[in-house]
Amino acid sequence: MEARELLQELCGSLRAVLARVREGEPGEGREPFEPPRFWDALGQAFKETSQEATKLSLAFSRPPLPSAENCRKLSEDVQNAILAVATVYYWLPKGQGTTLRKMVRDATTEVLEGMIQLTETILISPLGSSSQEQLISTGGVWEACEQVSSLPRDNQAAVVSALSAFLGVVKDAVEEMENALVEEQDPYSDIIEDEELGFRGNRDTYWSEADRKLLGSCMGLMKASKACLKKVLSVVKAYGKADSPEQIAQLDDLADIANEISPSIDELALSMYPPMNHLAVRLNDKPCMSTIRRRLGAVSNGCSRSQHGQNQELHTG
Repeated sequence: MEARELLQELCGSLRAVLARVREGEPGEGREPFEPPRFWDALGQAFKETSQEATKLSLAFSRPPLPSAENCRKLSEDVQNAILAVATVYYWLPKGQGTTLRKMVRDATTEVLEGMIQLTETILISPLGSSSQEQLISTGGVWEACEQVSSLPRDNQAAVVSALSAFLGVVKDAVEEMENALVEEQDPYSDIIEDEELGFRGNRDTYWSEADRKLLGSCMGLMKASKACLKKVLSVVKAYGKADSPEQIAQLDDLADIANEISPSIDELALSMYPPMNHLAVRLNDKPCMSTIRRRLGAVSNGCSRSQHGQNQELHTG
């Protein structure tokens, strides 16, 4: 079998593993879950995958091409490394938290996708020549494998990471809108009037006074979301624990709530840009605002109870 055919088979096998990781769910396992053992094994599996990616890339970077036997060995080693990554991922039980599990799954799929891209890049390049794309793909696998060291080790750390990301999105949306609103006048006022129309043809590029009044209530909601998410993050950092199934589930609930707020703020911010259709903004953003208000209320109640019982479990309400 030729090298190209072996690489095509390898690519197909990697895609099959990726599909199983994306669609499958880790089991609880018969043995008690041991975090140190899991993280050591995951780190080793990622390290070996990085090494196999390097070997594969180097083997096809210059002539002579590896023999059919060596190519088969390279392919098997890559498959074994990837299967080890997937197998260790499945050790992580659901009971450790859905937020943590999602982050580990995302890291695992990123490694798989990187190896698939590398294999495909080698396939489409002249065999025996190292292209810029191949070097980039190899580096992509290295980078994906290195992120295992920065993964959160429990669900509390995972939820803190997720909340920080959500807060960052909301902060960016608020700051961008605040900066846009700083200009009290038409930012295009220096443009010469259109000779035929008699006015500047840029009326859709800035807010009218009526627009700004409507923007006020929208901005208030965005700022409330930012403040509340910031409060949630500080509470989870200070009082969040992942020592019991109840605590882990409550942390996941908070992450789910924040995950709904963040895209809702994004949708709201997008609808605020000129040209504004006031009726459309009010009608289309009503569900968005409802979601934000409902979720903010749930989060605020949960945080209040958590701070009241500082040494008790974290509640979400």
